[in-house]
Amino acid sequence: MGKITIAIDGYSSTGKSTIAKKLAKALDYIYVDTGAMYRAVTLYALRNNYVGTTEDIPALIQDLPNLALKFVPNKSLGMSEMHLNGENVEREIRAMEVSRNVSRVSTIPEVRHKLVEMQQNMAGKEGLVMDGRDIGTVVFPNAELKIYMTASPNARATRRYKELLDKGEQVSFEEVLENVQKRDFIDSTREISPLRKADDAIAFDNSDMGLEEQFERVYDFALRIIEQQE
Repeated sequence: MGKITIAIDGYSSTGKSTIAKKLAKALDYIYVDTGAMYRAVTLYALRNNYVGTTEDIPALIQDLPNLALKFVPNKSLGMSEMHLNGENVEREIRAMEVSRNVSRVSTIPEVRHKLVEMQQNMAGKEGLVMDGRDIGTVVFPNAELKIYMTASPNARATRRYKELLDKGEQVSFEEVLENVQKRDFIDSTREISPLRKADDAIAFDNSDMGLEEQFERVYDFALRIIEQQE
């Protein structure tokens, strides 16, 4: 079978990463979670008071060359984890405080330029599944398969709320819903690489779908395209 590049874009908490990981494993492809990269930069910015209660974006931009991001495989978990300057930060980057600030950091042109360049350099002869906000429109506009995942704000907030509670975070549903809606607005209206559906992307609303049904649908999309490459 021929190897292809699969770009999965969409709103926050649509399950992009979960589906992308499962798809990459089924196809024996490389998986890249670009959201984890932006979250890692946001965590770094929070730790250094570049964003959050204070803001010093010029200092963050100046500090970008000092950031080393790397996905390190964890065989026991069957996934790769984000490492920031040699530290495993996979758990820390999923915290609510990072979620509150990641869209702000993602709007910074210098941050996007650095990470898009890193993402494009990950392409090769191996099959690749990458998810994020601008993969099909900016990072890999020529990807053979593009999927644009959506779901209602309520459905996404419910998923995110349960995920945070399972991790022991003390948050309210209203707070999570507000964060989801705020991120939607920022991601869709930013000047640099706004979230939008690529013209040739498959729109995929999973508001009322379980994980297995979502996966089977997306897996079928991928197999059809892969077969065409032979």
